[in-house]
Amino acid sequence: MNRVVPPDRLLFEADLAATAFRVGEIDGRWRLGMISWPHVIIAVTAPQRPNSPAEFAFRFECTGYRQLPVTAQPWDLRTNGPLPAKDWPTGRSIVPSIFRPEWREGRCLYLPCDRLSIEGHPGWITDHPSRLWDPKRGITCYLEQLHDLFHQGDYSGVRGA
Repeated sequence: MNRVVPPDRLLFEADLAATAFRVGEIDGRWRLGMISWPHVIIAVTAPQRPNSPAEFAFRFECTGYRQLPVTAQPWDLRTNGPLPAKDWPTGRSIVPSIFRPEWREGRCLYLPCDRLSIEGHPGWITDHPSRLWDPKRGITCYLEQLHDLFHQGDYSGVRGA
């Protein structure tokens, strides 16, 4: 008996095979962890900082992919559970404004491309058009923003370091 693969997963898998995602993997910007649909774990590299990891994992909830934005939660690969707040990334100004464990109980990031965070922020549509979810670019649009946050100079390591 053949199992029917949902359309959102087919679209996601097509994006994993696409050039943009593959180039990010080859360049070492991110790596695919595991897929347990509709959840996907992807780790994004971060520059070396004292007592901080070389990458941060995110558990993406991908229901309705690509038509609906995904939402991402920092994830602990050792425990396969939410990353404790003390281990979330921080920085001088931009990084801590996005990685806010108190926001929505740590279930998402404070980014315009995030499904949960865009709710209640109608101004983001005009204020941050380049940061919105782009269904044509899919998961790569979110991953590039995360990678850029870690590599723009504001990132200083983890909160508890």
